[in-house]
Amino acid sequence: MLSLKFSDKLYETGTDEAGRGCLAGPVTAAAVILPERFKLKKLNDSKQLTEKVREELKEIIKAKALCYHVVNIGPEIIDEINILNASIHAMQECIKNLNPVPEFIIVDGNRFKPVEGIPHECIIQGDGKYMSIAAASILAKTYRDEYMNKIHEEYPMYNWKSNKGYPTAEHREAIKKYGITPYHRKSFRLLPEQLEIEFDILEDVHVTIYNP
Repeated sequence: MLSLKFSDKLYETGTDEAGRGCLAGPVTAAAVILPERFKLKKLNDSKQLTEKVREELKEIIKAKALCYHVVNIGPEIIDEINILNASIHAMQECIKNLNPVPEFIIVDGNRFKPVEGIPHECIIQGDGKYMSIAAASILAKTYRDEYMNKIHEEYPMYNWKSNKGYPTAEHREAIKKYGITPYHRKSFRLLPEQLEIEFDILEDVHVTIYNP
């Protein structure tokens, strides 16, 4: 079983993101504060779980967490500030919207920027070590998948319902055939050939914030 906490603080939050390596869609982050003596046997890094188990755990986390917050950062901002800064910004925004205010932050990975003086620790593969990071990884993954399923209905030819915007061969073939959408990240290498692709300007979608 994963460890509940890294620090001795009462309000420790774990944070993680999903969708960093995708060609389309937002990068989605979540932050979670779990209660004392929290236990959840199946809890693990979201990448190690089936979709069915992730959905099951998502509802338990939402019901039992002291608080949580989820944020989407859209491709316009990703293209403007780069994916690393967008990922960190998304995690920071999640943390700033938690109530109670966290006393300590544990972050999945090795890069982060301080949030209003709250101490933090970066933990490599933290989503497989600490419950709050694992919980955040599940919320980030499931909320992002829900978003990609929704925009799949708008652009079904890219099959985002299946590939979730990742650079699969199918996704890249669709980009080659149909061009790109407002949901694609123009700063990414969308095709190996780096073809010139026209960008159809539709309604901008910048930041979507999910409240508990």
